[in-house]
Amino acid sequence: MTVRSRVPFYVFVFLLIAAGIAIATWRHLELGIPWMTGEQRPVWMIEARVDFEGQNSPAEVSLHIPEQPPGFRILTEQAASPGYGFSILDSNSGRRAQWTKRDVAGPQTLYFKAQFVPDEDAIHAPPARKPRALTVFWEEPQATAVRELLSQASERSSSPESMTRELIRLMQPDNRTQNTTLLVSDDNYLQLLVKMLNHAGIAARTADALKLEDARRRQQLVPFLQIYNGKRWLTFDPRTAEQGVPENLLLWRQGADSLLDVVGGDDSQVSFSMLRQTVPALQLATLESNANGLSVLGFYQLPIEEQSMFRMLLLLPIGALIVAFMRIVIGIRTSGTFMPVLIAVAFVQTTLVPGLIAFLSVVAIGLLLRGYLSSLNLLLVSRISALIILVIFITAGLSIIGYQMGFNTGMTVTFFPMVIIAWTIERMSILWEEEGAREVLVQGSGSLFVAICAYLAMSTPLAGHLTFNFPELHLVILGLILLMGQYTGYKLSELKRFTPMKAYD
Repeated sequence: MTVRSRVPFYVFVFLLIAAGIAIATWRHLELGIPWMTGEQRPVWMIEARVDFEGQNSPAEVSLHIPEQPPGFRILTEQAASPGYGFSILDSNSGRRAQWTKRDVAGPQTLYFKAQFVPDEDAIHAPPARKPRALTVFWEEPQATAVRELLSQASERSSSPESMTRELIRLMQPDNRTQNTTLLVSDDNYLQLLVKMLNHAGIAARTADALKLEDARRRQQLVPFLQIYNGKRWLTFDPRTAEQGVPENLLLWRQGADSLLDVVGGDDSQVSFSMLRQTVPALQLATLESNANGLSVLGFYQLPIEEQSMFRMLLLLPIGALIVAFMRIVIGIRTSGTFMPVLIAVAFVQTTLVPGLIAFLSVVAIGLLLRGYLSSLNLLLVSRISALIILVIFITAGLSIIGYQMGFNTGMTVTFFPMVIIAWTIERMSILWEEEGAREVLVQGSGSLFVAICAYLAMSTPLAGHLTFNFPELHLVILGLILLMGQYTGYKLSELKRFTPMKAYD
C-alpha cells in the first residue's frame, strides 16, 4: 500500500496561514486598521480665518492650502462661508481655497478647516520637474560681499545641506562681519538667504509653518527655508540652521506661491487656530479607506443590517476551532460537531445564563414530546417533521413567558435552527434508547461545556474586532483546523485511562 506524501498538505497549510497573516498585516500597515480595540489616534483640527474689509464690489479671496505636508495626512477639508461660493483649485504652484461673491461690503470673515493626521511615513511628493536655481543679479558693493560669504561657506562645506548650514551660521549676529552687516537686515534676512543660495547654484525657496500647540488661537505662520538637494526638498530653520521638520511643525505653504490674495477687499489678514483631538483608530481608518476608495476591501460599505449579520457569521470559525480542539486534542464527546457552535452563537446573541436556560428547556421538553411520538410508532420522517413544529410552539411559548417575566429571551431562542434542534432531540432520544441515559448525559454535558468555551472566545470584543476587520485571519483558523485533522496522538482525556500501561514499560 502506497503512502501518500504529506508534504504538499503541509505546504498548502503553510501558504494558507502565511496568506492570512500577510493580508492582515497589509490591512494594518496600509489601511491603518488597528490590531486592538479601543486604540486612539491624534488628529489636529486646523482652522484658517481670513478677515478683510469689503469695498462694495465683487470679491475673490484665494488662500494657499497644503497639499501633502511632510509627516501629516489630510483627513477632511471644509469651508464655513455663508453666502460665498467655494471651491478648491489645483495648479502647478499648489492648491488654493477660493471664495467668491458678487457684492461685498463691510467686515468679512471666512473660515477654512482641515483635519491632519500625524503620519511619519507621509512624504511630500517629488516635484514633477527638477527645480533649478534662479538667476540672481547683484550690484556693487553687495556683489563682492556675496561672493566672499559664499566662498567662506563653500570652503567649509561639501554638499548643499552643509553649504546651507554654514551660510546660516555666517549670517548670525554673533558671526557677522563687514560683509554680513552690509547685506543683512531684519526685513530681508530670509529672502537674502534664498537669493544667495540660488546664486550659489542651489535651488532654494521659503516655506511657512504652523507650530502645533493644543487650543492655540490667532496664530501666525513661521517662516522656514527649503533647499533642493537633487532628490527632494529639505527644510531648515533659518534661525538655528537645524535641518528637518519637527513633529510639532506643520508646513502650510511650500514655495513662492502667495499665502493670501484678496480682490475687492482691503486690510486682509489670515490667522490660524488649532485643536488636538483623539478619535478611535478604527473610525479613522474607515474614513481614510472611504476617501482613498479602498472601502471595497472591507464590510463597512454594506448596509448596517448586513454588517450585523456578517459580524455574527464571521465568529463561527472561532467556534469551529474551539470545537475541533476540544474533540480532537482534549477528547470531549459532543452531540455532533455543529451543535456546540450553534449553541455558542445563540449565547453570543444573549447572555450566557438566559441562553442556557432556553436551550435546556427546549431540549428537555422536546425529549419528553419525542418519547410520546416514539410510542405512536411513527416513521422517522414524520416524527422529525412533527418535532420541528412542536419545537416552534415550544419556542413561541418560552418567548411569551420570558416577555411576561421581563426577560428578552424571545429573539434569542428563535435564533436556534429548528431543524438542528429537532434532529438533536431525535438523536438524543435514540441514543437514550440504545446507549442509556448516561451516554445522553455525557454527550449533552460535553456539548454544553464546549459551547460555553466557544461562547467565551467568541464573545470577547477582540474576537469580534479581528474577525470583522481582518476576515483573512480565517485562513489561519482554517490552516490550524486542517493541522489538527492530522493529529492521531493521545487525547488528553485518554491519559488517565492509559496510565496503568506505564507499569509494563
